[in-house]
Amino acid sequence: MTTARNVMHFGVQCIGENENLLTAARMMRDLNVGSLPVCGEDDRLKGIITDRDIVIKCVAAGKNCAEVKARELAQGTPVWIDADADLDDALQTMEEHQIRRLPVLENHRLVGVISEADLAAHLPENKLAEAVTRIYAESTPRR
Repeated sequence: MTTARNVMHFGVQCIGENENLLTAARMMRDLNVGSLPVCGEDDRLKGIITDRDIVIKCVAAGKNCAEVKARELAQGTPVWIDADADLDDALQTMEEHQIRRLPVLENHRLVGVISEADLAAHLPENKLAEAVTRIYAESTPRR
C-alpha cells in the first residue's frame, strides 16, 4: 500500500498565522512555491494561502500586504490527510475538495504536502488523467 507519507514533499515550511502577507509573498518567492500552509502559535495547521489569494483578496481589494495577517486568508477548516492514509484516500480527498495541494499531518502536526507533481510521479497515466479532470472541474474555487 502506498501511503500519503510515501508520496508527500517533506520539509514544508509554514507561515505563522500572525505574519503579514508581504512576508508570505517573500517566502513563496524564496521557496519557489505558490502556496504556504498557515500554522498557529500552537504549531497546528490553520489553513493554506496561495499567491492567488494574496493577489485577489489583498492586492486587488486595495489592502496593504504589510498589514493583512496570514490568518485572515486562512479561515475555515483546513482539508488534510493523515500521513498513514492510503494514496487513494488522498487522491479522493483532493478530487472531492478540488484542491491541488493537500497538507499531510501526523499527530496533528504538519509533516508534508502532496501536490499534483507528486501525484504525477506516483500514479498511472489513466488514473492521473481522471484525477486532474475532477480536481479542475468547474464548480468550486480551487486552492
